[in-house]
Amino acid sequence: MAGGGGRPCSPQQALLGMAAIMAVVVEARQGAPGGARAAPEEEQPSVGFFQKNMVYGNDQRAENVYVKTFTNSPTLVCMDLPLSQDEVIDPKYSWTGPDGRKLEGQGYANLTSSGELVLVGFQESMSGAYKCALSHRIIETSAQKEVDVTNTYRFMVYAYREANHVYQVSVRFTSKGCELAANARFVEELKKILEDLISDLTCRVGRLSYRCHSLEVPHRGSPSELFITFQVNPFAPGWEDLCSRLPQDCEDTTNQRAQQASERIGEFFRKQTYALKHQFQTVPTIHYVEGSFSVTPIDSCHPGFGRNDITHRSCAGCCVVCSPGTYSPDSAGSCRLCARHRAAGYGAKSCP
Repeated sequence: MAGGGGRPCSPQQALLGMAAIMAVVVEARQGAPGGARAAPEEEQPSVGFFQKNMVYGNDQRAENVYVKTFTNSPTLVCMDLPLSQDEVIDPKYSWTGPDGRKLEGQGYANLTSSGELVLVGFQESMSGAYKCALSHRIIETSAQKEVDVTNTYRFMVYAYREANHVYQVSVRFTSKGCELAANARFVEELKKILEDLISDLTCRVGRLSYRCHSLEVPHRGSPSELFITFQVNPFAPGWEDLCSRLPQDCEDTTNQRAQQASERIGEFFRKQTYALKHQFQTVPTIHYVEGSFSVTPIDSCHPGFGRNDITHRSCAGCCVVCSPGTYSPDSAGSCRLCARHRAAGYGAKSCP
């Protein structure tokens, strides 16, 4: 998009103008060197019913608790909320894990003398039913007798991960004709410009394709337009090295980088609209169609995890570990029922 002069611009000249605009966008987004780095990862709270990060039991039903992988669970309290407001005489607590064994002495279970449990460094294999028995006494002063009572509380604890974010982008450009070889060269150069724009985020442009169509537009004749689609993902070469420097899991960081890349590309195309209106006397032959940019997030889950907003309503949108009897072999986003043999554990990627 070379500047004015009254002569039509070639596709190659148009790309030079796009590159100049891209430099402005990069400068605006990055500021000083290093200014476009992903923000520090913030610790995400576990999802579930809790008060001050404490989940109280319910002797009528199991409480569902969702814990992000590699983080600590909220505090599970071996008592229901109403009972916690009363005086409890001679309380004794006994916790058991999903395998039926007592949790005392287990390295991943932090237990207190008041019956509270925190599960440390939670992983999908730790998912399941955690039970606590609270034994205590009720003194009936009128009858002058003591009654031993046992309350049982059940917590269904599930590991979850954040969904992996990829962004599907579509955009349109005018063209002089659908048969021109310059169209393919233009699209390739556009891809290079966009990848350079987001390279510092270790993101890439993938699955790029385009089609050319002739349109019937009132008062504009039959212009040709390039319909371009591509995906923006945070998995450019070097992303694994970035993840290896982070503790345990880098989903939040990769998702944040993908979002930043998507936003930066959106700003790039908005700059095209401004340039066409204010910087050119003659509109280039190939130019951005105002308002044609659109972006759609595409979420996927790790194998062994899936989303089910009905079963896991209190963790809607989360990638929750597949329960026994289900599996997820890929990133399709849902857990499937085992047709024959039942998967024995949580997080199955296949059925035996």
